[in-house]
Amino acid sequence: MIPSVRAEWLRKRVGVLTERNFRRFYAGFVTSLLGSSMSTVAIAWAVLDSRVSATGLGLVFTATVVPQVLLLPLAGAIADRLGRRRVMIAADALRCAAQAALAVALAIERPSLWLFVLLAWLGGLGTAFFTPALSALTVEIAPADQLANANSLYGLAGSATRIAGPALGGVLVALAGPAVVVAADAATYAVSVLALSLLRLPTAKPGTPRTPRTPGTKPSALLADLAEGWADFRTRTWLWAQSTQFAFLNLLTWAPWMLLGPVEGHAYLGGAAVWGAIMAVQGAGAIVAGLACLGRRPRRPMMVAVIATFGYALPDIPMALHAAAPWVALGAFACGLGSATSSAFSSTTMQQQIPPDRLARVSSLTLLPAYGIGVVGYAIDGPLAAALGPAAVFAAGAVYGLVSSAVVLALPAVRAVRWRGKEQGGITAAGEPRPAGRRTRPAGRPR
Repeated sequence: MIPSVRAEWLRKRVGVLTERNFRRFYAGFVTSLLGSSMSTVAIAWAVLDSRVSATGLGLVFTATVVPQVLLLPLAGAIADRLGRRRVMIAADALRCAAQAALAVALAIERPSLWLFVLLAWLGGLGTAFFTPALSALTVEIAPADQLANANSLYGLAGSATRIAGPALGGVLVALAGPAVVVAADAATYAVSVLALSLLRLPTAKPGTPRTPRTPGTKPSALLADLAEGWADFRTRTWLWAQSTQFAFLNLLTWAPWMLLGPVEGHAYLGGAAVWGAIMAVQGAGAIVAGLACLGRRPRRPMMVAVIATFGYALPDIPMALHAAAPWVALGAFACGLGSATSSAFSSTTMQQQIPPDRLARVSSLTLLPAYGIGVVGYAIDGPLAAALGPAAVFAAGAVYGLVSSAVVLALPAVRAVRWRGKEQGGITAAGEPRPAGRRTRPAGRPR
């Protein structure tokens, strides 16, 4: 009896790993995340070692974001049209080539800044196409009742590699140099390409109906695909409201934490070692939340996701108060808990509510504001802190984080969204309950 209970407990939480397609993809995904976390340290070290200023390093990091801001909606539409796996293979192949080229350049000589920027731009281009396709591919490789577990496992992978990657990368840079670490990152992208290539996805059956297109659009036009995705996005209040919240959350709350946090860590918290420990505590919070989310099926998933976003504001409060390191670490731990929980259930809700053949497009539209507006924070927070003081910037971020979460939580459309498992609940496009007596077509798996 006990073994059977244990088996059922494991199935409800990590049963998605018994799916061969998901298991193969997840192995490649975790490997590439670890490589990326390692190479971030190596690239920063290599840029500075090439006698490039901190401003130049900022240009390199910005170059990875610009393609995502410019191309996300188009990338989502292309992924839905050409196939998610195909697009993700091309994206990872491009990132592999960019990192391999950089590794060769680092092994031969000290590259110029323009080469760092160009290769970072190519890597960002690959990320722009990979990211929106990820959520859509998950629906194809994970059972409908395991989507939340799949998203929680993604979060666990990201949290664990953000802790282990920089530490391992720093050691390898010291022992072997940046070129070796960047080459290892290129190899991890090759592993991801192999894992994606090994997936065996079901083919559409002849005569199987697909989700109807928006009236008046032409199936052959990519612009029509974009219009369909926009229609799905704008008619769901819970979706565009949280996307808007996150755009300014990244700008006002998250960017100060990531940019000014290290500065304050150096100024008064105790230096790099203490700040690194605080970042590790934040990652630990995300891991704890990811484990706790496994097997959970909240009746109102968007309410849980939005409540969790209160955690984003909590690290800014002790920073605004110039509090000691233990209080900052406590806020960071709560932030990790909230971010992992919000990501798991908001991603699952979108996968349950959006028609599978439009999922990549809609996913790209939710990401675009966060990238496009949020990145501005990295440019303005430094001057604002110099003019107003870091405490004022952190205080503004904390206030916005708390107020915006409360406003989104108060929306009826957010509270109306219900969990949709095998028995599909009735929810309209706007996130409101359907009238009694109307039947909805099960979302199921993509055809």
